[in-house]
Amino acid sequence: MNNHINNVGGSGAAAHTTGQPLSGHRNALTLLMMAYALSMCDRMILSVLFPEIKAEFTLSDTQLGLLGGVSFAFFYATMGLPIARLSDQYSRKRIIITSLVVFSLMTALCGLAGGFISLLLLRVGVGIGEAGVNPASHSIIADYFPPQRRALAMSILMLGGSVGMILGFVGGGVVAEHYGWRAAMVAVGLPGLLLAFVMGKLLKEPARSTFETQAPEPPPPILTTARAMWQNRAMRHLIFCAIATGLMSYGLTQWLPTFFMRAHNLSQSQTGMLIAGLFGISGAIGALVAGKVFDRLAARGFQYGMWMLAIVPFLTMPLFIMGLLTDELTTAIVLLIIPGFAANYAMGPVFAMVQTLSPVNMRAVSSAIMMLFINLIGMGLGPLLVGVLSDLLTPRYGADALGIALACFTLVGLWGALHSWLCGRVLAKQKAQSA
Repeated sequence: MNNHINNVGGSGAAAHTTGQPLSGHRNALTLLMMAYALSMCDRMILSVLFPEIKAEFTLSDTQLGLLGGVSFAFFYATMGLPIARLSDQYSRKRIIITSLVVFSLMTALCGLAGGFISLLLLRVGVGIGEAGVNPASHSIIADYFPPQRRALAMSILMLGGSVGMILGFVGGGVVAEHYGWRAAMVAVGLPGLLLAFVMGKLLKEPARSTFETQAPEPPPPILTTARAMWQNRAMRHLIFCAIATGLMSYGLTQWLPTFFMRAHNLSQSQTGMLIAGLFGISGAIGALVAGKVFDRLAARGFQYGMWMLAIVPFLTMPLFIMGLLTDELTTAIVLLIIPGFAANYAMGPVFAMVQTLSPVNMRAVSSAIMMLFINLIGMGLGPLLVGVLSDLLTPRYGADALGIALACFTLVGLWGALHSWLCGRVLAKQKAQSA
């Protein structure tokens, strides 16, 4: 596996030799992005509903952090591994469609929850349903696109995160404001059933190993894939980079709507539109730019793309912290424009590198293992740690505690930047040794 990156780009099929994506790649990428958008919408809507849920069930910020983090992330991450192994052997299309139906129904049923425990269990169901979408989608994209085109393709897939954020924050916020949080959960859950039907008709699954010189071997056990990932130093640093990025991203994203409602007295719909504009639309554009830049740098060497990822946090974190700590809303919005643009810059290139560094028969499982770390630690602990920190700071800082907690948590980005840089160094050494 250590040398896999050096073997990318040999000869094979026509699409392979020309370095062009397979026919039908736009249609497939659009459908997969829509599936990811709905999964992210169902995942993120809870954050804009936190105030209503807290009031109805009399919850603490720590309990809200459990709802937004651990309850979903543990099963999402752990179930992703066995489902991903199935994706390396069986129909990825059927796995995605089944997952789409499950998490959509579970989200809609959240609107019927009778209390904290039942809502917690239904969020577990959402997590189990969503576990099958991304690993199978990543594997399909790797078979539609050659290595030097994957970062942009993955970034386009990651646009689903921004689209889902907009749908959840704006649509969910408006519905909740007029009809309550329960109606909002039902409203964002049901469209997934329609998309599942459309995908059944239109999504075409490509042959495996389209852009590799050798036919893939049968997929090995999950532990063999995990061991191979850990033994690859570049992949190891990539994992730590992704963990830090996920920890910061999920911790901040789950709590930003509540922060704006508390600190600046915005309504749910106002907060949804603000977050959608600052981090949804702007973040979507930033993700596309980052994917395009990464692919251009990858033409010279993948290490340059990783070094680009390492630089971004140093440019955005000071502005983000100042935006959280200012008392004036307009000033906060201005300060958050650039951080919002860079909010989703990393994950597309990171997941593209996972596919490029992984042998064909390990791709879906490698993606699932990466997501296990991102979601179990990032999504599972990020919102919870922010909630705990906010509760600890409340006796001293009162209403300002959440903003200070978020500002402190932003510093996690420095850890991710370090491993991104180290990953680039390893890739540079591997390229020099193979020359």
